[in-house]
Amino acid sequence: MTMDVFPDFGAVGGAAQLREIVGALMMFALITSVLMLVVCAVAWALAASNGNYQTASRARMGVWLACGTAALAGAGVALVNFLLDVGASL
Repeated sequence: MTMDVFPDFGAVGGAAQLREIVGALMMFALITSVLMLVVCAVAWALAASNGNYQTASRARMGVWLACGTAALAGAGVALVNFLLDVGASL
């Protein structure tokens, strides 16, 4: 006997509004991370050219963190769909 278990988004009232809110939040996260990538890259360049290596090191970490955040925010929909497919197949 096989039972398929999956989330029923139709059973929740306001599921369409929830999807719109999540989409807007993901867009906000993506825009913020790209802006922070630009700010940290400029700070890294200025600090490295002026010889302030501690600030350059922190700005470099900010660039890497912003890249990771932008990648996760951009691939969030694909990741969630993948996890839902894996969860449905268990």
